[in-house]
Amino acid sequence: MEQKKTIRDIMEDIFKFPHIPYWFTVKQSIGIIKHAFLEANVCPYTMEVLVFEEKYNLVGTLSLNDILKALEPRFMQVSTKAQGYSEEDEEMNLSVIWAKRIESESIELSKRSVGDYMTPVKYFVEPDEPVTKAAYLMMHHDLQVLPVLENKKRLVGVVRVIDVFKYIAEIVLNKAKG
Repeated sequence: MEQKKTIRDIMEDIFKFPHIPYWFTVKQSIGIIKHAFLEANVCPYTMEVLVFEEKYNLVGTLSLNDILKALEPRFMQVSTKAQGYSEEDEEMNLSVIWAKRIESESIELSKRSVGDYMTPVKYFVEPDEPVTKAAYLMMHHDLQVLPVLENKKRLVGVVRVIDVFKYIAEIVLNKAKG
C-alpha cells in the first residue's frame, strides 16, 4: 500500500519564509516583500509574509492584497452605486481618483502598523498530519499559507497552497492513468 504524505513532506522550513514583527509599518513590509520576492526573482506562488509578536509567536500573515487594502484611500471604501454610478463607472472613477491620490493619501497610510491589516492566524496543522487536512483547511478558509506547529506550540514551517495542489494533482493524475 502506498505511503500517504504528511505535512512534514511538503512544508517549507520557517527560516526560508520572510517574516516581520507586527509593529512594522506597511511601508517596511513593502520593502521586505520587494527584497524577498521581487528583487530576488523568487516567486513562491504565495507572496505573503509571516507576522510575529515580541516573543516570536506567530500572530498573522500579510499578503499583497492586505497591503493594497491598507493603502486604499478611505473614501474609496464607500460604494458610489448609491450615487447612481454603474459598476463600470464606479470602477473607472475610483481607479482614476486613486491614481491621483496615491502619492498623498497612500503614502501617509503606509506609515500605519501591519498589525492593523494582517490576517490573524486561526488555523494550523501539525507536521505528522495528512496533507489532506491542510487541503481541507485551506479550501474552506480561503488560505494561501498554513502554519505548521509542533505540539500546537512551536512554529516549524508553513504549507503553501501550491504544494498542497501539487500533491492532490499527483494523486488525481496517477489514479486517472490506472
